[in-house]
Amino acid sequence: MSKNKVEGRMQRKLRIRKKITGTSERPRLTIFRSLKHLYAQVIDDSAGKTLVAVSTLEKGQEKGRPNKAQAEVLGKRLAERAKTQNIGQVVFDRNGYIYHGCVKAFADAVREGGLKF
Repeated sequence: MSKNKVEGRMQRKLRIRKKITGTSERPRLTIFRSLKHLYAQVIDDSAGKTLVAVSTLEKGQEKGRPNKAQAEVLGKRLAERAKTQNIGQVVFDRNGYIYHGCVKAFADAVREGGLKF
């Protein structure tokens, strides 16, 4: 058993990343959740480039700890930006977080925006 939550998440993250990679046809959509903000990126691992990125630090986002409402807004914004880059399918990388709360709200909003995973 790990010593704390962060080490446990890192172990889960590495276990997930062994199986998931992003390609140019199907890039990887990853989310990072800090105590103050949410960050999401669509990454092409074969080229090593970030194709689309959004975060709660951008202008127009409400301040405060990330919640489900902010995650939904962020997911819809990411889906719009991905559509302008002609990205239709992605592989979702939850980055070791439990698929619950903000992560689930973000993923559902991205699906509503038109991305498939």
